[in-house]
Amino acid sequence: MSQHPIADGAAPPPDCTLVIFGATGDLTHRLLMPALYNLGRWGLLPERFSIIGISRSEMSSEDFRRELTETVRGFITAKGGEAGGGGFDQATWDGLVGRVRYMAGDLSDPATYQTLKEHIAEDSGAQSGGNVLFYLAVAAPLFGPTVKRLAEAGLMAEGEDRWRRVIIEKPFGHDVASARDLNREILTVLSEAQVFRIDHFLGKETVQNIMAFRFGNGLFEPLWNRDHIDHVQITVAETVGVEGRGKFYEATGALRDMVPNHLFQLYTLVAMEPPISFQAEAVRDKKEEVLLATPSGRPEDAVRGQYAAGRVNGEPVRDYAREPDVSPETRTETYVALKLGIDNWRWAGVPFYLRTGKAMSRRDTEIAIRFKQAPLSLFHGTGVDADVPNWLVLQLQPDEGISLQFGAKVPGPAVRLGAVDMRFCYKDHFQIEPSTGYETLIYDAMIGDPTLFQRADMIEAGWRIVQPILDAAADGTLGPSPYEAGSAGPAEADALLSRDGRAWRPLGRPA
Repeated sequence: MSQHPIADGAAPPPDCTLVIFGATGDLTHRLLMPALYNLGRWGLLPERFSIIGISRSEMSSEDFRRELTETVRGFITAKGGEAGGGGFDQATWDGLVGRVRYMAGDLSDPATYQTLKEHIAEDSGAQSGGNVLFYLAVAAPLFGPTVKRLAEAGLMAEGEDRWRRVIIEKPFGHDVASARDLNREILTVLSEAQVFRIDHFLGKETVQNIMAFRFGNGLFEPLWNRDHIDHVQITVAETVGVEGRGKFYEATGALRDMVPNHLFQLYTLVAMEPPISFQAEAVRDKKEEVLLATPSGRPEDAVRGQYAAGRVNGEPVRDYAREPDVSPETRTETYVALKLGIDNWRWAGVPFYLRTGKAMSRRDTEIAIRFKQAPLSLFHGTGVDADVPNWLVLQLQPDEGISLQFGAKVPGPAVRLGAVDMRFCYKDHFQIEPSTGYETLIYDAMIGDPTLFQRADMIEAGWRIVQPILDAAADGTLGPSPYEAGSAGPAEADALLSRDGRAWRPLGRPA
């Protein structure tokens, strides 16, 4: 198959088998299979490639393929979806789904792994006993036991001419102690090089472009420090509520769900020192340094919120406490805001404000960098009482791009300053393909590139930062403040910045 232009410069991965545990779940249908379909469309699947799906449900491979076809077609063609908006290439899908087989199995039963071992050995899509990528699309409590049973069955043993790797979804632990325990359990039977802790946020094209923007432009890198930057705001706002995931959200909350992974990925990419190369360990070392230089969060520098009834995009939204599978007395947060600092020479004294929430007024993911004002205003006697604030904004969702705001004189005889924007939109300059964010990550796992995956020490460092806030939430000293669905969050989050003489950027606002 010829390669798509988007795959220019990338070689197909080596022959392998992909084993998906939890194959009948939403993640497989909504994200993994559409991502594999896109890789197939781009010519970036192995020449000899097969998929084995495992779940508890009893069904034939034919039934499983039929079910996949029906759901994946819908996700790919749906407008506005994570994988949607494009047409459906039937030939590509037929070539992919024909490589799928299904087996029913109980992950707590050692016999399941022996049967899987036989399937892998006889699989026509890979060399007998060859390369295998295991994907754990299962509940978090199953991560450690499943990896242990794979190793006990000899399925993780590598050789000179074969590799065995495992992708583990988030959440990787629920606090610092559980993350350490899970790392210890997994690394007892596997090497770190075999473990790919996935965060699909890092598969987003615009997230990867942060490094390219920072380190590929001599214009900005000299300004990227405490001498020129006043503060940084990182926002991940969603308009959706919990969408029927009340049971999961009650056990997780916005802080665990978003901060140690998604927001800290953006945080470290913005704050990291230049790596000596773009080799995986060089990049990951610099990202970990940011986390190590960040003091543990203080409860007084954190805000937890919970949405109450309101309207989002004109549609009514009920209280979080009235969502299905949510306790009426719930104290789970659906919003969190943090103030963090970094104890190093580049960032000393520069606050980083992070916020994320559900049922908010606008869908908005951005990194906003506020530059310091000029040291002296030269406009005395002109009526200009303040300089225009300078913002550099990296917009990740919904309209990927970069914008820069600065001041310019408004035409006319009087001296007046106005804010003007320079904007760059990715879709206007580059070929944009619908994607889930998983394409790059699955491809990288197949070729063995761990750059965009978290190491054990990075996971633990992230949990260490948020642990005091988790403790304050658990003992009731940091309760969730209500905010109206369809708003920008609780008033306490505004106060978090106003006490420093700053304010959040309005959601959805261009630079």
